[in-house]
Amino acid sequence: MKSKIRIGTRRSPLALWQAKWVAQQLELVDLASELVQMDTKGDRLLNIPIPEIGSKGVFTAELERELASGNIDLAVHSAKDMPSELPAEFEIIAYTAREQAHDVLVSYQGNLDLGESLTIGTSSSRRVALFHHYYPGINTVSVRGNLQTRLKKLEQGGMDALALAYAGVHRLGLDGLIRISMPKNVFVPAVGQGSMAIEVSKKIEPQKKIQIRECLNDPSTEYCLTTERAFLYTIQGGCSIPAFAYAELTGGVIRVVGGVVSLDGKQVVQLSLEGPLDHAHRLGEKLGRKVLGSGGAKILEEIKSHLND
Repeated sequence: MKSKIRIGTRRSPLALWQAKWVAQQLELVDLASELVQMDTKGDRLLNIPIPEIGSKGVFTAELERELASGNIDLAVHSAKDMPSELPAEFEIIAYTAREQAHDVLVSYQGNLDLGESLTIGTSSSRRVALFHHYYPGINTVSVRGNLQTRLKKLEQGGMDALALAYAGVHRLGLDGLIRISMPKNVFVPAVGQGSMAIEVSKKIEPQKKIQIRECLNDPSTEYCLTTERAFLYTIQGGCSIPAFAYAELTGGVIRVVGGVVSLDGKQVVQLSLEGPLDHAHRLGEKLGRKVLGSGGAKILEEIKSHLND
């Protein structure tokens, strides 16, 4: 009897949805699996904004410890939660086919108008900064927790809407609460948004690694996320940095847009490039260098100085 593939996951409803989806895909190719649930630092410290927790991998470190110990074979993450650089003993071996990657506003109210003085809940420094830039009349408040926790806070009042990734809202069947979809070419998504990343220890059995990758990896998504993550690594972005990048394929060409915005939204550097598939990583690096050289480095220096105060 073959041993089951142990899937590590956070306990939130969205994380469990994603882990169960992975288990279903493995089952389709006759690979049995079981879920191993755990909480991460980011799940426990809900009263602290993510940028203030002060460490990389706030949603990944505990899962990586279980990978290192051999207690799980793979960890399922939202790709946007993954640091741009992993500890040396781990690797991402698959990116699942990307859901639509844009941001949405969800609300229990009727129609919303971004021209009005809305109060929007979000824990994302990128979203806060982009709202400041494009919609200066909007007020943002920090709200943490899984999607259901945030919806409860929305229902209790004090906010008109929540800013969320469409993928999570859609996966949990909450499309009926979407009031506004933010355009990707303006409100550029976070790196990796809409896809799941499959992380393993480099000590994993080679045949098991091949089976998991063949089952779960979507090549088109991998090209795009390779580009985006190379951009993020080049500018040394993290959860406290309002950076963004989104890549798309057209035929054999990758087109990527990426940039960085100051915390107050007053300064934005946003550029785009395109190149062939086999240059995905180099394309992301090149875009990162261009953003840094076009004023992005100064913005990042000011952001890091502010965060270290």
